[in-house]
Amino acid sequence: MQTPARLAVVAGALGAVFAAAVGVGAAVGPIGAAVGPIGAPEAHPSAAAPTTAHQTPVGTGYVLDVLEERPAAGTAAVEFRVLGPDGVPVTEYTEDHGEDLHLVAVRSDLTGYQHVHPDLGDDGTWRAPLTLTPGSWRLVADTTPAAADEDLALTADLQVAGTYDPQPLPGPAPVAEVDGYTVVLTGELTTGAESELTFSVSRDGHPVTDLQPYLGAYGHLVALRDGDLHYLHVHPVEDDAVAPAPGPHVEFAATAPSTGTYRLFLDFRHGDTVHTAAFTVPTAGSAAPDEPAGHGHGG
Repeated sequence: MQTPARLAVVAGALGAVFAAAVGVGAAVGPIGAAVGPIGAPEAHPSAAAPTTAHQTPVGTGYVLDVLEERPAAGTAAVEFRVLGPDGVPVTEYTEDHGEDLHLVAVRSDLTGYQHVHPDLGDDGTWRAPLTLTPGSWRLVADTTPAAADEDLALTADLQVAGTYDPQPLPGPAPVAEVDGYTVVLTGELTTGAESELTFSVSRDGHPVTDLQPYLGAYGHLVALRDGDLHYLHVHPVEDDAVAPAPGPHVEFAATAPSTGTYRLFLDFRHGDTVHTAAFTVPTAGSAAPDEPAGHGHGG
């Protein structure tokens, strides 16, 4: 089987990645803590240049520059730019999976997951509506600037004003329910070794065999490691000789870069709507949290 082999380089990359045979976003660094009330939003010092708070992928020179790092809670139009090595906003991109840029947003306790596709202005400013609750948020922009020779996963953090109410990480379970669908996960993550993950989608007890393409595939998977929000981005296993079936099974090849607990977010499209099923998956042989409320979330 052959699948896209694309590496997204980010700050603090772990080196090991999700399956050399699948599209990958490398790991990102820890998110800042947000415990208790956060002060009132403050304006970004200047939109003219990035601040040192932004995380720069090692060796790439590209930076995710968020124009307002302390937005108010609620639905906010988050604006940001991708700055090139010369500090100038990037305006030309190479399309990947049907989009020039994929934006993932998640709070530090791994709640509030959103995967959106922002609009790009002529000046290089991206705009995306996000629903934000108080606390620290991680943004990951998965994109390929036209002048770059690799896929990048650029990161920045937001601090949303208000009292942070962290939620416990759900315990590991092979079944997730979402929007009337049941998704069953078989397989396990193995540290340093490739393993197969299969997601099977059903509804009302019947297998779903007419999944609709979403971003060029029948499933889209994002993985974030609990504690520091290391980011991995994968796509289904494909066979160039055989067209993939539109369900009920969507398969991924995966290699966990390190021991730990990951939160997997599977996006699939059916009935002209994108649904997201979430799973908590510890690596094989690692201990799952005994008390979900007691694990570390990095904020």
